[in-house]
Amino acid sequence: MSFETLGLSAELLRAVADQGYTEPTPIQAQAIPVVLEGRDLMGGAQTGTGKTAGFTLPLLQLLSVHANTSTSPAKHPVRALILTPTRELAAQVEESVQTYGKYLPLKSTVVFGGVNIKEQIAALKSGVEILVATPGRLLDHVEQKTVNLSKVEILVLDEADRMLDMGFLPDIKRIIALLPAKRQNLLFSATFAGEIKKLSDQLLTDPVLIEVASRNAAAENVTQVIYPVDHERKRDLLAHLIKSENLQQVLVFSRTKHGASRLAQQLEKDGISATAIHGDKSQQQRTQALAEFKAGTVRVLVATDVAARGLDIDQLPHVVNFDSPNAPEDYVHRIGRTGRAGSSGEAISLVCADELRMLAEIESMLKRELPRKTVPGFEPGAAAQIAARAGFADRPRREPRPAEHPRTREGRDSREGRGVAPRPQVNPLDAPYVTPPPAPKAAVQPGPTSHSSQRQAAKKPIPALLMRPATPPSEGN
Repeated sequence: MSFETLGLSAELLRAVADQGYTEPTPIQAQAIPVVLEGRDLMGGAQTGTGKTAGFTLPLLQLLSVHANTSTSPAKHPVRALILTPTRELAAQVEESVQTYGKYLPLKSTVVFGGVNIKEQIAALKSGVEILVATPGRLLDHVEQKTVNLSKVEILVLDEADRMLDMGFLPDIKRIIALLPAKRQNLLFSATFAGEIKKLSDQLLTDPVLIEVASRNAAAENVTQVIYPVDHERKRDLLAHLIKSENLQQVLVFSRTKHGASRLAQQLEKDGISATAIHGDKSQQQRTQALAEFKAGTVRVLVATDVAARGLDIDQLPHVVNFDSPNAPEDYVHRIGRTGRAGSSGEAISLVCADELRMLAEIESMLKRELPRKTVPGFEPGAAAQIAARAGFADRPRREPRPAEHPRTREGRDSREGRGVAPRPQVNPLDAPYVTPPPAPKAAVQPGPTSHSSQRQAAKKPIPALLMRPATPPSEGN
């Protein structure tokens, strides 16, 4: 099958040919005719299989019917809205719109956070038919009244599963409430979870379901391998693999932003050029890091799941799961960064004992056991074995002291029986204030009692400091 058989216009076919594409991918071959018919669509495919072109090409054709070359902003209302979860994915989608629509008189722009909003306002005021946006920044424009969504004809939710994972559902509902009730809806997702099905039921009308691969399945052209390793040896093993196998362009996934930055710094100390990309980085820093990685200036890009969403790197050879993902479905997305567009790739996972449960869930989802591979010196428990051989593990453990009162003869005898010097007697000067024992009562002599003696007898005993006796008291006193 060729693109000519899909019913695309000459302008779009020309733009596709400029990119060197001759045959559509399975998701493109099935989705493009459905979208051109005006049907709602729920599309699922492995990441990297061409979902973006699958909705961009027919969307451009549908809008081109009423395209015009007028310079009036009123002639260019927002007619198509594409929502994405991350800045990188938004920029990538808008780039595709520009690439495939370069021979059509349609205007587009992209809005996302992390950059100055003034330039985005200027672009929106000039008029655009196609708007690509992240939910949060789009709502900022709505509040500032710099965008009008009342003319939207087509709504696209790209990477819908990730938007829900990131908590964008309330924002999505607010945006949908601003759109015309009559419109075409396209929902694309790398995975189909229960929440996605619920959202599709609320959003789509009599949709066509397209799945070009098994749900939550990994690409067959990606080699997957598990390296069991102790948690504290992960970084050493990663550096060893990169150096010993001369790995170039390695995308490493970290669970946290702090962990991503720290790992990149540690790899730099190991002599491996690396940089990090995550949500705390400014958009300029993220763009620069990605550009350096694509150009080969840095060898390793450490990223979190959120920042890596939408990263499209041609023929990326290696992906490493330094930390296990939070959900099995994220594993499929991560390793989908490699093996794109039919190329081969390798997915490496460094798994410690704490992550075995997540590994079991991933294998259950994939319905197969992933191969294990160990590196001599990095096997689980290898660090303890090395320490034992060095003699650090042969030192006798100190026996805990028995709970005993230091003044009892039984306690002293038990310590002396082990050859341990008895604990010295407590210095009374160091003891706390105590009340001395009462003196023996003297015989009361009959006779008159004075008022002073009565007052003296009424006095309560007060705390006193025990003084060291001249001679130790005999036992029994």
